[in-house]
Amino acid sequence: MACATTFTSSSFSLKLRNSNLNNDKSNCFQFQKSFVSLNNPCFLAEPQFSIVSNRHSISRSQSIFNGFKCFVQKSEPSVSVDSRNDAEERVVVLVVGGGGREHALCHALKLSPSCDAVFCAPGNAGISSSEDATCISDLDIFDSSAVIAFCRQWGVGLVVVGPEAPLVSGLANNLVKAGIPTFGPSSEAAALEGSKNFMKSLCDKYNIPTAKYKTFTDPSAAKEYILEQGAPIVIKADGLAAGKGVIVAMTLEEAYEAVDSMLVKNVFGSAGCCVIVEEFLEGEEASFFALVDGENAIPLESAQDHKRVGDGDTGPNTGGMGAYSPAPILTKELQSIVMESIILPTVEGMSAEGCKFVGVLFAGLMIEKKSGLPKLIEYNVRFGDPECQVLMVRLESDLAQVLLAACRGELTGVTLDWSPGSAMVVVMASKGYPGSYEKGTVIQNLEESELVAPSVKIFHAGTALDSDGNFIATGGRVLGVTATGKDLAEARDRAYQAVEEINWPGGFYRRDIGWRALPLKQFARER
Repeated sequence: MACATTFTSSSFSLKLRNSNLNNDKSNCFQFQKSFVSLNNPCFLAEPQFSIVSNRHSISRSQSIFNGFKCFVQKSEPSVSVDSRNDAEERVVVLVVGGGGREHALCHALKLSPSCDAVFCAPGNAGISSSEDATCISDLDIFDSSAVIAFCRQWGVGLVVVGPEAPLVSGLANNLVKAGIPTFGPSSEAAALEGSKNFMKSLCDKYNIPTAKYKTFTDPSAAKEYILEQGAPIVIKADGLAAGKGVIVAMTLEEAYEAVDSMLVKNVFGSAGCCVIVEEFLEGEEASFFALVDGENAIPLESAQDHKRVGDGDTGPNTGGMGAYSPAPILTKELQSIVMESIILPTVEGMSAEGCKFVGVLFAGLMIEKKSGLPKLIEYNVRFGDPECQVLMVRLESDLAQVLLAACRGELTGVTLDWSPGSAMVVVMASKGYPGSYEKGTVIQNLEESELVAPSVKIFHAGTALDSDGNFIATGGRVLGVTATGKDLAEARDRAYQAVEEINWPGGFYRRDIGWRALPLKQFARER
């Protein structure tokens, strides 16, 4: 494996045009923020730095990029962006985050015709090695002043915030205040994800269909309500809990234990100081995404993920073990119902409350078995992971321009183009996930895996490079092996063919991603 060149963010110069774009500045209401629980994610990435850009735009210095092995030259490299006066506006983008979702966004932005260059902070080893973006591993994404200074220094004309924690902490607020177009909601609007109680209260006020619930801070009162309602029942931590704050209790004992873990033992810290006890909805879950500009919303293609760790949707919930797009359960009729009954009332409600939402609304839905109608389970205020991976490999529109239109409040009339066929991502995770797992296990044959079938792309979520240049696992969910095909069956075949080529004894994966959409007899024949 070739050794990547390592730089610090101050060891080279990059001359870019600043787009001088303006973002709408909403006068968002202020409310008590005691719900916020910010456990800064530990982004592990090698400090590798190389300039990555749209292939039509960058003129690279021969002394840096040609014949360069495993050393850094003493002279400062210089990279310039072509300043052609194209009719189409061009932009430099910074993607904030370092997981599989951010890798997919970098990949799509790199392919955007109007995107001059893509940075990712902090990024990860896979993003850097694949040259989908220039990773800035030493940029603290929770330090708004540092992010703003970087954007001004390198002429960044669009920031795309991937994870929820920086949004809840107010990164978008500060960037917009500094005049930097930012795709992602303010901290006030991010309460849709940062506080489940806030989201439920909004649903009550604006008649958005959701599960019946009550909120508690007292464990005894919560248990009394649970006894009245019976099991199965759902217990949720109010704040951000890294995707682990939802317990589907099948018995009263499990429900009581979940309440105690949050309100008594404080396993989720301040995120669990308030719990939502919610009715159990029976049906099929689906993911629905819409881009929002504060007043208008446009839907993305449908997708569906697999939350449970084991085949047949068994075992504990995870951040997602795989996904596919489109999702047959989300018919065109259902998508229209979701937009009219859930998405648009939410956008209008947030605007009416004095806090316009700009970014992507990710609605976790339950298509109820009895009625066949959708109910809102929860909102996320960013792209889903791993759904983002299958959406980005299917998107054919210029992502940079679409996101800029959202930042400017100009989504009216925007349409999105999608490739025909289907896409699937199979997540490879460290053994033991979502519980404790070993870090540092070696992963091999990644380059060979991407070549075994057409249209395979591996998105890195938790990888680094060791001293020998080998990829190692640094997280729970580590790789998103993604493929497209003329239909879901072909996409599935290609994805699993690539998965089986990867040599990683320390990892595991589900073998039935897509089982709800593909005939069961097909799985029986293939397994």
